[in-house]
Amino acid sequence: MNFHSHKTQLIATAVGASLATAGLLTAYNSYTRRERRRNLNDEVIRSIAAKESSNAPTPPPEVAQEVRVSAYDEDLIREQLARNYAFFGDDGMSKIRKGRVVIIGCGGVGSWAAVMLARSGVSYIRLVDFDYVTLSSLNRHATAGLTDVGTPKVNTIEKTLKKIARWVEVDSRIEIWRKEEGGLLLEGADWVLDAIDNIQTKVDLLKYCHDHGLKVFSSMGASAKCDPTRIQISDISNTIYDPLARSVRRRLRLLGVTSGIPVVYSTEVPGDVKLLPLPDEEFEKGPVKELGVFDDFRVRILPVLGPLPCIFGLHASTYILCELAGKPILNPLAIRGRKKLYERLLRDLLHRETKLTGQVINKLPIDEEDVSLIFEDIHRGRSIIPPHNVPARPVLLRWDVSRPLTVDNCVVMEYGEAEKHSKACGTQEEGRFVDPRTIWGDEVQEIVDRRAEEVRRERQWVM
Repeated sequence: MNFHSHKTQLIATAVGASLATAGLLTAYNSYTRRERRRNLNDEVIRSIAAKESSNAPTPPPEVAQEVRVSAYDEDLIREQLARNYAFFGDDGMSKIRKGRVVIIGCGGVGSWAAVMLARSGVSYIRLVDFDYVTLSSLNRHATAGLTDVGTPKVNTIEKTLKKIARWVEVDSRIEIWRKEEGGLLLEGADWVLDAIDNIQTKVDLLKYCHDHGLKVFSSMGASAKCDPTRIQISDISNTIYDPLARSVRRRLRLLGVTSGIPVVYSTEVPGDVKLLPLPDEEFEKGPVKELGVFDDFRVRILPVLGPLPCIFGLHASTYILCELAGKPILNPLAIRGRKKLYERLLRDLLHRETKLTGQVINKLPIDEEDVSLIFEDIHRGRSIIPPHNVPARPVLLRWDVSRPLTVDNCVVMEYGEAEKHSKACGTQEEGRFVDPRTIWGDEVQEIVDRRAEEVRRERQWVM
């Protein structure tokens, strides 16, 4: 054997030994990871069993969280959250893992938000809901199964979260949030997620958070909707076509809160889906609102397509995670050009009023906020003229030209309808006025009267 052949053999032997060593190390590391995971699984099972069988007092959340995290292998945490670390970085994930989120309402929206917050690293989650799992909950709830029917919703979520992330401290409260003592359930929260169905309780919670400087994200109406492409995040002041958002927005406005609350909602105009009917015998028991366990909580419910509240919950958790990480969604996309639409509607109304009065008008008694109220809240973005289509070219104009222009004497029409109305009703310069009911009929006049009364009721509240 010559020198070169001997050298080649030595190199081959060394390479083979190195590969064998690397293989052994890889196998050993894989084995130890499997063992740690197996031990972790056993620990989780023992922990859940101990929790269910123990009546010992629960330690403060801060203490429990520190113990839980320190008892968990940090390498495993980072491995489980590897994709999140890649996205947010060490600094962002440090903030998320210190985050404390309180979820009020743990149904279809809240349960999915809780699962994704836990999967993404949030280490403290408080769940608040008085309700129990029913069979009908199973079409949309993130964690409930058949064996959970009849048990508290918060308990089913807690059980699942502990299987997902061993380090997460879950504080389950089988309670209803009430403004009189609301601070107790919101204590220590970095973010509050409102997933409440009841309008008044939702408004009370949002008002409380606003007044006390608590960051809150609110979920609007996922019921009776089916188009996921219409779901988006915006400020409460920019919501349209969502009946629940409209009611919440108007009530908050009366309480002095006009903006500053991010929400997830759908721009899908509700179709023909209505409240499920109640049997006659239920009405015979007394007023429907008294049939529930709590005042003002719905007895009849809207049908829900399961995926929609799930998507709402995922939107909510995404927004909160980005905020916690210090990488917020800087400009949540409101409806494109909405402000420009209001400006155009106001400018067009000014032009029409100038033609109607025959005088130069510099300022109308209606501003952009009034335009939003008229167009979005009162007329729901639809023409006053049957079949009440969404106008391709919407116009605001005075309904009864013999009366001054006011919010309750201003309606929405399609451009062609508005032109017909203006020509038929006359102008002040001509000195003739035509009753609009002779043009559109009594049915339309009744709608106008109802909506005018709606405006007046709201204005009384504001004053």
